[in-house]
Amino acid sequence: MVALNLTHSDPTTFILMGISGMEDVHGWISIPFSTSYIISLLGNFMILFFVGKEQTLHKPMYLLLCMLALTDITKSSTVVPKALCIFWFNLKGITMGGCLTQIFFLHSLSFVQSAVLMIMAIDRYVAICNPLRYATILTNARIAMLGLAGLVRAVFFMLPLPLTLSRLPFCDNHIIPHTHCEHLLVAKISCGDITFNRTYSLVMPFVLMGSDLMLIALSYGLIIRAVFRISSKGAHQKAFSTCTAHICVMLMSYIPIFFISLTIRFSGDITPHGRIIVSVLYHLVPPVLNPIIYGVKTQELREKLGKYTCRR
Repeated sequence: MVALNLTHSDPTTFILMGISGMEDVHGWISIPFSTSYIISLLGNFMILFFVGKEQTLHKPMYLLLCMLALTDITKSSTVVPKALCIFWFNLKGITMGGCLTQIFFLHSLSFVQSAVLMIMAIDRYVAICNPLRYATILTNARIAMLGLAGLVRAVFFMLPLPLTLSRLPFCDNHIIPHTHCEHLLVAKISCGDITFNRTYSLVMPFVLMGSDLMLIALSYGLIIRAVFRISSKGAHQKAFSTCTAHICVMLMSYIPIFFISLTIRFSGDITPHGRIIVSVLYHLVPPVLNPIIYGVKTQELREKLGKYTCRR
């Protein structure tokens, strides 16, 4: 009743229902969510600290790791605090402005992350196929410019999402069956024409992320061709080892986002709470695992961690 009264009395407020069908266990669900969020913050801030503190880590590869860490911190912080407010305090209301801001950041950061992963693939290609020219081809300034270009691209193409949503009429239904605002879910509860929203939100991920994936595939195709021209098995293992972390991070990033994008449109046999859990995990699990993966696979980061741990 409170939610219904709020819906009618304040047309600029939406109601986030959390994980539908699992309201009775929201408290228990919040434990792994909050724990994972804290671990993700610690891991990503440690990467930022080590790279910022150590002059020897001021290299393109670690600059890209910092970009990925910043993206992970911002993305998880856009979703998890509000979800925990729902789980712990039943604070389900979110203003129109807050909802549109959340949508803009979530979608923009997904495309920024995709751009960073694409630049990482180019970095791996240059490091393996042109190692002698690596320092001249990929400077810190060029990596920063590429990262900025990825950010500008994401902002430019994602700005229409909140702008078009803000112009849609919302009638009686202001209830969003999710822990956070998703563009298409918000559009679906509108009583206006959402043809543009449906089309734009379907086309843009495939155009932008599709172009990133094409460049990634091209980079890895050239890497594989160069590696198999080398007769040494040791060189093969070393080359593929430098790409393992990046491949793992890509799989964790791209597979869930395409899954979420498609299941919002085509329900199939997937339960609503199943889609919500996958969506939240997409914004939470990669930020937890990315620092661990790169920490394990990157010798210099392990050495810096050991250095500070032994010092203390």
